[in-house]
Amino acid sequence: MTSDNADRSRRLLVGGMSAGLVTAFASRASAQEGGAAAKPAAAAASTPAEALQDPTTKYPKPPFPAQTQEWPGLASKMDPKPDHGEESYKGSGRLAGRKALITGGDSGMGRAAAIAYAREGADVAINYLPQEESDAKEVVALIEAEGRKAVAIPGDLRDRDFCNKLVEDAARELGGLDILVNNAGRQQAKESLLDISDEWFDWTFKTNVYAMFWLTKAALPHLKPGSSIIVTTSVQAYDPSENLVDYAMTKACGQSFTKSMAKQLAPKGIRVNGVAPGPVWTPLQPSGGQLPEDIPQFGADAPLGRAGHPAELAGIYVLLASNENSFATGQVYGAVGGHGGP
Repeated sequence: MTSDNADRSRRLLVGGMSAGLVTAFASRASAQEGGAAAKPAAAAASTPAEALQDPTTKYPKPPFPAQTQEWPGLASKMDPKPDHGEESYKGSGRLAGRKALITGGDSGMGRAAAIAYAREGADVAINYLPQEESDAKEVVALIEAEGRKAVAIPGDLRDRDFCNKLVEDAARELGGLDILVNNAGRQQAKESLLDISDEWFDWTFKTNVYAMFWLTKAALPHLKPGSSIIVTTSVQAYDPSENLVDYAMTKACGQSFTKSMAKQLAPKGIRVNGVAPGPVWTPLQPSGGQLPEDIPQFGADAPLGRAGHPAELAGIYVLLASNENSFATGQVYGAVGGHGGP
């Protein structure tokens, strides 16, 4: 082939390819404009952007009213009431068809996770103490309002047999299990180690550590590749307060458990991650989790100048359970208002 003929053939080939691409793009654009799934340009343009929110003023700042409750406390009796996302959390189907068991699901981070999971399309079982029944009923109603199945299973996690039954009942009622959130915790502030009795110490460890061990062990036979285990640890795991000695110890256990189990279960396709909240306004605080004189200024020393609210962590629990976070395991996600994280 001569040089002139080769140049002409090359021009014809490129021209033909260009024409084909133009035709293909035009056909695709035409199909999208006429298809049901297409979004008209005018509609897209009219969608308002989410307004910026100043995190320092998004929620009330201290001082809070002085208040105490009998342990374990109720969110409904707190002033101000915590935001768990009841009105603010908007779902988008990220957990459609999933089956979750959340301990401590009546209030705090557990309640925020339960609301968010339901709005993302999951069916949810929550565990709580019988004294927390009124808060739990509110959560069940919120889950069912999203058209999702809600299973309420009260009971004390210090009992190994109950932990085993809790997992089996949740899996049966939900038709399976692929998300386990070990969230329930006991926190009681004591100024001196001498004030922590053996019974008290055992109560904290049974609730925060033994239950995590028992529940995870019972759940493993139900979990398939793609499942997630999420542990609520704490800033106390790596920056412990002087008056939360036993609680801080248990949260360090939870963080270590998260990292060990992530390595053990990674080959099975099961991810294990943790959430480490800082000062968050939950019933743990006025029911003994803080010394009574510290409640009015709770969270004031955070760089953001306030305590967090459970709704501000809901998205972390969703992300850790979702397929979009599939390469993350053995991670601990902090949300501590500016003090730094794990």
